[in-house]
Amino acid sequence: MTRETQAIQDDIAYMRSLAHEGRHAPLLAGPILVTAGIVFGTTSLIQWAIQSGLVRLNPWSQLWVWIVAGVVFAIALTVLIGRIQKKPGVNSAGNKAVGAAWEGVGYGIFVTWLALVALSFKTGQWSWMAVMPTVVLVAYGSAWMIGAAMTKTRWMSYTALASYVGAVAVAWFMGSATIYPVFAVILLAVALVPGLVLMRQEPSEVV
Repeated sequence: MTRETQAIQDDIAYMRSLAHEGRHAPLLAGPILVTAGIVFGTTSLIQWAIQSGLVRLNPWSQLWVWIVAGVVFAIALTVLIGRIQKKPGVNSAGNKAVGAAWEGVGYGIFVTWLALVALSFKTGQWSWMAVMPTVVLVAYGSAWMIGAAMTKTRWMSYTALASYVGAVAVAWFMGSATIYPVFAVILLAVALVPGLVLMRQEPSEVV
């Protein structure tokens, strides 16, 4: 009877620790968002430089710069995920849900990009690729909405709204090279800066 009571108490303590971790564990996606903002924001500016004639390169280089950016981000993502897995709070409900949301966003963006590349090859109309900034920002907005719902954090709701507004804003510039610096600035607002905020909220590591 004593062993059964102790087992029940241990289970209750375990459940309490999980609940406590879920309430207080900070979201750990900050470094990934910062990296995405830097890599893809910079790539957007390179795309703008090519399209505006500031840099004279083969037209196919516009496709290759995004492929290189994707590879760089994938490598960085692998390293960052390995580090995040070692941090306290990684198994909290909030981090699991938000991590799954951003993972879905990443796959969705990548598959959409592949689909638009295939469509552009088939039709010979590469203007289809100008839809990508809107697709990315809509996806970001949805991920931020999930983050806001899980953490009850108002600033994440505002970031989600900013992403949705940005998705419409970049659509206004379709057909012009200006869409890419505009996209880079919006990424700064909805990826890099919020990512830095999340990183500041992480507890200091004890050495």
